[in-house]
Amino acid sequence: MNWTRKFSPLWIQSPRHKLLATITIVAGLSVNPALLEIETAAVWADSQGTSEPTEHHSTPPSEPTEFIAAWIADLQQSNQRWIQVDLSDQRLTAWEGDTPMYSARVSTGREGDWTPPGVYAVETKYRTTSMQGEGYNIPDVPYVMYFFGSYAIHGVYWHNNFGAPASRGCVGLEPAQAEWLFGWASEGTRVVVQQ
Repeated sequence: MNWTRKFSPLWIQSPRHKLLATITIVAGLSVNPALLEIETAAVWADSQGTSEPTEHHSTPPSEPTEFIAAWIADLQQSNQRWIQVDLSDQRLTAWEGDTPMYSARVSTGREGDWTPPGVYAVETKYRTTSMQGEGYNIPDVPYVMYFFGSYAIHGVYWHNNFGAPASRGCVGLEPAQAEWLFGWASEGTRVVVQQ
């Protein structure tokens, strides 16, 4: 079987961050000046395109602190809408530039299923969808906004453990809060996940 270590994309579009390259390791290195792919959650993918997550880790992935801080500074100086997920405080804040518009307690990834720190953007939105994985199959998950592969911000109706890590890596909100955020954010809205 032909195995490839694939790094997850992180789109760099800030004026202060002109890094544009693609880095993929396949028994070598190739660079494409269109994207910068940084490892935030390593995935081993075989040549058929299926993937399996790497082994669980007892410590969360390291955070590119200066990189994230620079992004936050840029976003706060803009008039853009953006979402901040603070893993330490288990809190999500919706911002317009430097003005907080909404804040809520969340439930992020528990030990071994960490929510990866980084700078992302809402990729797709679904009013409801099913979520399946090893050991779970949850129908009708409300107000889902995928921001990084299978990682999403969404409503949670199956527990009320907000303010503490409890998920498989997603960012969970009470359904009414997720509905507000879903209506406020659009595809492309920045999502900053930090410790």
